[in-house]
Amino acid sequence: MTETGTLTTTVRAPTTPPALSGLGLFTVLLGAALPLIDFFIVNVALPTIGHDLNASEAVLELVVAGYGVAYAVLLVLGGRLGDLFGRRRLFLGGMAAFGLTSLACGLAPTAWTLVAARVAQGAASAAMLPQVLATIQSATSGPRRAKAMGLYGATAGLSMVAGQILGGLLVAADIAGTGWRSVFLVNVPVVLLGLVLARRAVPETRSQRPEPIDTPGTILLAVALLALLAPLTEGRNAGWPLWTWVSLALFPLAAGSFYLVERRADRLGRTPLVPPSLFALTSLRRGLIMIVPFSIGFSGFMFVIAVALQRGAGLGPVPAGLALAPMAVTFFVTSLCGPRLIARYGTRVVTAGGLIQGVGLALIALAVRRSWPDLGVMELLPGAAVAGAGQALQLPVLIRIVLSEVPPARAGVGSGVMATTQQAAFAVGVATLGTLFLSLVPSHGMRGALVTTLLVQLAGVALTTALSLRLPRTVG
Repeated sequence: MTETGTLTTTVRAPTTPPALSGLGLFTVLLGAALPLIDFFIVNVALPTIGHDLNASEAVLELVVAGYGVAYAVLLVLGGRLGDLFGRRRLFLGGMAAFGLTSLACGLAPTAWTLVAARVAQGAASAAMLPQVLATIQSATSGPRRAKAMGLYGATAGLSMVAGQILGGLLVAADIAGTGWRSVFLVNVPVVLLGLVLARRAVPETRSQRPEPIDTPGTILLAVALLALLAPLTEGRNAGWPLWTWVSLALFPLAAGSFYLVERRADRLGRTPLVPPSLFALTSLRRGLIMIVPFSIGFSGFMFVIAVALQRGAGLGPVPAGLALAPMAVTFFVTSLCGPRLIARYGTRVVTAGGLIQGVGLALIALAVRRSWPDLGVMELLPGAAVAGAGQALQLPVLIRIVLSEVPPARAGVGSGVMATTQQAAFAVGVATLGTLFLSLVPSHGMRGALVTTLLVQLAGVALTTALSLRLPRTVG
């Protein structure tokens, strides 16, 4: 009987994977929204934080950069640990840590305490987020997976826009006199709800063949990402001192060393942190190549438009955030239609999305030229609504493409690689488009600098549209 029971378990385990229920999907999407919202929510609270904690501009920059760098550096490791120890376990642990570090941020007595808590919060996010896509990839299939991926893309896009809106609303509301602290403390009850739901509704999944941690690869990847992201996030405010250029020069050396170490481990039959064989997958490789310029443009736009509306057009954080509400609404609505459109038209939906986004950006640029500085929801509505619809036809599809051929056993690694690529591109977007915009303001004025930056982003959209023609015609 024992032998029969063992045989039955061995045969059925691969063919009856755990299913992700509707409540389970809601729970993991909640976990996906929290880190993305927190990446953007703090931006509008920085002036109040600086005044309350007597923090310099450099320290305030670390409040943002510390979270982003820790988040990006540890994402691939977080995905690998989920494959190894169980994605539900890592999701629960990461969410609990996110709640505790959010509480620490909200209660921080000094600026440097807040910086340390933000770094820890970024690490907690890196443990939680890769488990979301890995769980969807492992516990759904067919049309249910397509729908879940579409909802993930909608959640990601909405979270990035809603973060700035929510941050402005919370600071302005000054709930119980908490001021800026509420942007962190609001996470605590949400996390408690998420933990209760996750224990009930999120199934456990893991790799069928657990693989040990690749210590040399982990260290080299961390060095490479730090060498790239630290100067990009700190360089602009610091005035691009020598260390930033030395760090950027170190990046290709560290990245090259990481690739050689991973390839050697693969050839020797060991288990690299990021198996080079993953990049042999055409869908993953070409999808990541497209995610880079898309994410650069998205994060750069969000930074530039926030600065322009508040410093140039004189809007407060709440009306500046609400000016982007049409983009959030059309993104959400359009992304829900994505799975049906993909089933009918394939990845040409991405090409159409790029063209539509380009029209939206052109309309925003025209509105800036005609109405500056009297910009608000009505002036930006046509362009923001069209651009949001175009973005919704790209991001969810690209996420599906990247992960479509990744085997379930390596779903955590694939998710971590994609999230790391996106996070690094966010930093590049703020550094490049943000620096361009701010450097043009003295000579071209705020309106001219904004229009020029939007046209540069429009060129980036043209690039992503052209790259979309090389995507596989169908999505698995």
